[in-house]
Amino acid sequence: MRASNAARRASKQGRHAEQAAERKRACMHALLNRPWLTKEEEPELYYTVKDHYEELRDWFMDKAGLPLLLTRTIAKLDKTPVTAYQWMGFAEFREPRDYVFFTYGLWYLEGKTEFDQFLLTDIVEEVREQMTGNGLDADWRVYSHRLSMTRALKKLRALGVLHTIDGDESQWAQDEGRNVLYESSPTARYVLRRFPGDLRSCSTLTDLEDPIPYADTQQGESDRRRNRVYRRLLMEAAVTDRQWDEADLHYMLRQRRAIMDQLEQTFGWVGRRYREGLFFFHPELTSESELFPTLAAASDLAMLAAGELRKRLAEEGGLYVEDDGTVRVTVTEMESILYKLQLRHKDYWSKELRQSTSQELAALCLAHLDDWGLGRWESETSFLISPVLSRWNAEYANMEFDMQGGAS
Repeated sequence: MRASNAARRASKQGRHAEQAAERKRACMHALLNRPWLTKEEEPELYYTVKDHYEELRDWFMDKAGLPLLLTRTIAKLDKTPVTAYQWMGFAEFREPRDYVFFTYGLWYLEGKTEFDQFLLTDIVEEVREQMTGNGLDADWRVYSHRLSMTRALKKLRALGVLHTIDGDESQWAQDEGRNVLYESSPTARYVLRRFPGDLRSCSTLTDLEDPIPYADTQQGESDRRRNRVYRRLLMEAAVTDRQWDEADLHYMLRQRRAIMDQLEQTFGWVGRRYREGLFFFHPELTSESELFPTLAAASDLAMLAAGELRKRLAEEGGLYVEDDGTVRVTVTEMESILYKLQLRHKDYWSKELRQSTSQELAALCLAHLDDWGLGRWESETSFLISPVLSRWNAEYANMEFDMQGGAS
């Protein structure tokens, strides 16, 4: 009887430990993929972070050099990429001016206390005066400027740092005489990352790369390299060997087993070493992060194109693999590939894809590969496809054959 009770207790303790590990893993994913966690909207995740704060803080700081902030209302991982890619920006923004207005909107909100109310005309006027004083242009009589400010305000609302009480800024974009009543949120001051030093001492973008200060010693450089490697693996879709500098590649190769174990234990990612590099895969679908292939039609095009490229590489006189494993294709070649795929698979495609020209299909597919780091533009007419894409392939199932096979 005592042995049976001990076994049940051990089993119960094991389940509790497993559940605690799952909760911590969920927190790690949420912190990595969301701007922040709020106590009001995600109380369970917020309090799990609070309960395990020191453990989570120490892991992110030791491995990636990323500070974990915890306040009475939010938990935020202050994320700093090693390399800034276009897809890391706000998809809603259309031009650089949107980011300028967004930043000045944060400047205005940081001067407000929680639940302060103000009008849209208040914020745009103060932003205009501040920008004009700094030699920047903001003219609300210009429709394109109002559209940019509208996109910035909508993003501030989407992030939860600005709340609408009455009105809609889209109406102001159409008519400068319209107004909106807003309420401020205390999270505004946490949107921008915290810099380790005085910005006035920085003269180049390189001065802003480090998320924390590092000692000018051998140990400091070792910490910087470890943090840089982990940050890239955490934040970038795929990093091939040729994308590392020599010192970082040496560290990654030497520590790859420890890195794979850490990321599998912490995030559940499965690491695999291929000829092209060390890549990580999420073993199952998750709502926390966007995974490749995505649900977008562009991912279908990319994987179909990958299979077609593989066939052409096997053909004599077809495409060739470069020394670094990339495949160079011209835009014309990609258009030809997608035109043939369109003819072959159009019955499976949406009306929009069926009616798209080969030029439009190629533009959509190449932009998707560029966004995911699975290729890059060499020139206006030449595109280098990453060897990572060769790890995917796709074919449409023959549903009639499958049904017959199942019936027999």
